[in-house]
Amino acid sequence: MSKKTIIGASAVAGAVAMALSGATVVATTTGAAAAEKCYGVSLAGQNDCAAGPGTSCAGTSTVDYQGNAWTLVPKGTCASIELPDGRVGSLEPLDRDLPEG
Repeated sequence: MSKKTIIGASAVAGAVAMALSGATVVATTTGAAAAEKCYGVSLAGQNDCAAGPGTSCAGTSTVDYQGNAWTLVPKGTCASIELPDGRVGSLEPLDRDLPEG
């Protein structure tokens, strides 16, 4: 193989890799659009973000089903998620199951 052929093959491989990574970004963006924030459904330390005052973000909830911590769920499913003791998820922060303090 000549030097020119090797460079050409590398360019094609690079273009294919770029195309595939672009498809991944589109799929991820589309998936995020089909999700919604659902408060009060995650187990302690498994929230996606927001866990009330004094916390930063993902994984910072300290109580199971903490009402002010959210997790992304498929759009339209939040209020139908059944939890122990008859609780359900909410599209808005809840005042229940908050850490003591």
